[in-house]
Amino acid sequence: METTTDNGKTVAIIAYITLIGWIIALIMNNGNKTALGSFHVRQSLGIMCVGVVLSIIISFIGISILSWIVQLAILVYWLLGLISAVQGEMKPVPVFGEQFQEWFKGI
Repeated sequence: METTTDNGKTVAIIAYITLIGWIIALIMNNGNKTALGSFHVRQSLGIMCVGVVLSIIISFIGISILSWIVQLAILVYWLLGLISAVQGEMKPVPVFGEQFQEWFKGI
């Protein structure tokens, strides 16, 4: 039998596995809201949004080395979020993590 904490941890981890995983995590979390699940759904959405926005901006600038740096930074953020989810912690990613919680508090 799966407990609420286990369900929250499952949702938290799934939220970081591609956009499809995020959608599944959002649906799972809406069915049985947990603080951990909601936290990581918001963190993952924030990381994806920042990645998309920065990629669009860099594509207009056209500096390839900057593109590599941004992709590496997004990967590091994703890993930090995933590690936090696996450990069952609600640790925000550096710089933007607290903002993600504020921006997406409706989720």
